[in-house]
Amino acid sequence: MARGDGRPVRADAARGGRIGAAAAEVRPGEPAAAHGGGRHGRDHPRARPRRGRTPAGPAHRAGRGPIGGAVNPEAEEQATEARPAPGERRLHPVTPLRRAWAPVAVGAGWAVHDPDGAYRRVSDLAAETVLLAGGALVLFACLYGFLSWWFTHFSVTDTELRIRTGLVFRRTAHIRLDRLQAVDLNQPLLARFLGVAKLKMDVIGADKKDELAYLSEPDARALRAELLARAAGFAPEHAREVGEAPAAVLLHVPPKMLAISLALSGGMWAWAVTGIAVPVGLWFLTHSLPLVIGTGIPLLGAAGASSVGRFIKEYDWTVGASQDGLRLDHGLLDKAHETVPPGRVQTVHIVEPLLWRRRGWVRIELDVAGSSNDVLVPVAPREIAEAVIERILPGVVVPSGLSRPPASARWCVPLWWRGYGLAVTETVFAARHGRLSRKLSLVPHAKVQSVRLSQGPWMRLHGVADIHVETGANTSVAARLRSSAEASELLESQAERSRTGRREARPDRWMAGEGA
Repeated sequence: MARGDGRPVRADAARGGRIGAAAAEVRPGEPAAAHGGGRHGRDHPRARPRRGRTPAGPAHRAGRGPIGGAVNPEAEEQATEARPAPGERRLHPVTPLRRAWAPVAVGAGWAVHDPDGAYRRVSDLAAETVLLAGGALVLFACLYGFLSWWFTHFSVTDTELRIRTGLVFRRTAHIRLDRLQAVDLNQPLLARFLGVAKLKMDVIGADKKDELAYLSEPDARALRAELLARAAGFAPEHAREVGEAPAAVLLHVPPKMLAISLALSGGMWAWAVTGIAVPVGLWFLTHSLPLVIGTGIPLLGAAGASSVGRFIKEYDWTVGASQDGLRLDHGLLDKAHETVPPGRVQTVHIVEPLLWRRRGWVRIELDVAGSSNDVLVPVAPREIAEAVIERILPGVVVPSGLSRPPASARWCVPLWWRGYGLAVTETVFAARHGRLSRKLSLVPHAKVQSVRLSQGPWMRLHGVADIHVETGANTSVAARLRSSAEASELLESQAERSRTGRREARPDRWMAGEGA
């Protein structure tokens, strides 16, 4: 018997029906046989090697090598996701140590939530079981930290910062560079010893910050400078060459001044007195030690957070001016390097507590659209603070004389009505409130989104009304207890000033200069 090509065929193969006349030809409309030459054969898991090459595996198994290629698309997709794409980078190798705490925190949370039940369950187990369970938890935590780091990549494209995370549920964050308004570099205490840092990105319209934790400190600073340059409008090929813009120091808060200012703040003493008086009163009333401890510890903790906590956070506070905004460097244990873009500042508040007035000290707070940065200067002499305000609000001069409400306002807000004031200049809407702790709020006309007048029945009876201006940071500043005629006129004039200010305002671009 012969094949179609004239070569002889073994008799046993012919008798077994492995090759027939129909097998040697291809029907019309059907593809040729997969394993060339028109021959058919069964899959064999142990195929013979040919010409020194690796034998091909069965068709139903993935990873058959370069000859056959992978057949399972899901396995190939998972392998591709684990590998960083061209241009993507991974975080610092110490990152798994940070993320490994998540499973441990879950176990600790269960123990704190039900301490009695956790103690009973653990005490019922043998010592060997507890050790094995603890070892398994540590191994699982290490594995979780490693895999979460392995599946996290980031890259910077021409238009966005892309962050891919997730082990089971994949998440890709696309951060548009033209919506980026601040990049903060933070170094917790342990990260400072390890030489790493994390970046937090403030994006317009986002409720929370996306972060990259952790990168080596040089890489974090270089990436921060690149992102700020991209957000400023520099071309991608020149962004890395720009580097970090130099900063000139405008203000440094000495630790002694910070400590004295905290000691003169009424909030710390109020919490301290409450934390002592309330537990003592509860003890005389109930003689319940758990109730006293459970009430006193949170109150004393609040007193400590308003004094010691603020001192640690605001220690070595430095304000510097650069082309990408105002730089804020502070922190005793955790170092923070923040950027406040001037174009995104909606409102500036000048806070003057009662015990600070003799020393002429003030505190400057901010409302920034889409950002959590709310402190510009923790404490400083008023003249220096006003100079810093002029840097963040160019052309704005803090008004000195404010007009008080009419005398009829005393019937609406007795005693405290003299604490209100108003001044409207060519650049800002300034409103003050408070008697013990004064707060003067400055809103540039270009940042006013809407103006409204409110007047209740009692206020209408005494001929006064409130004017509210809304800003882009979802905040409102009110000029309280103005005369009805003044409020009506101010409603119209402020709306017109806001329209004019927006037309003449400069674009919210950083680093306005060469190369942008």
